Amino acid sequence: MSTKLVPDETSFAEAADWHDEFEGQLAIDVYQTATDLVIKAPIAGVKHEELEVSITDELLSIRGERHETLPSELEGYLVQECYWGAFSRSFPFPIAVDSEKASASLVNGILTITVPKAARTRTRTLPVSIG
Repeated sequence: MSTKLVPDETSFAEAADWHDEFEGQLAIDVYQTATDLVIKAPIAGVKHEELEVSITDELLSIRGERHETLPSELEGYLVQECYWGAFSRSFPFPIAVDSEKASASLVNGILTITVPKAARTRTRTLPVSIG
């Protein structure tokens, strides 16, 4: 029994087309500061005009597409792990936010979205009186 390290041409064509049927899920990091929720997502290779960020007071949605020009010789691939094609991610906010004041920036392939917490969800310190 032998193992083929390089699949035949039909297998490569099928493997290259798998992403046409599925939409990739974007990885995100979410953290909070005293005043904001901050969402970061690595989206290297995506043009800003092919990126859509939409927000409500309940939900953040990110959609985009990463394009790759495949070489004519697919047999040259030894490993193909990078996702190319359409992707999306939705994140329901765990606390009340002020979506009207949200901002987004794309720097060095990292999308950063800052969403202020609603004033009613911000932590404040109460002075304790004696007596």
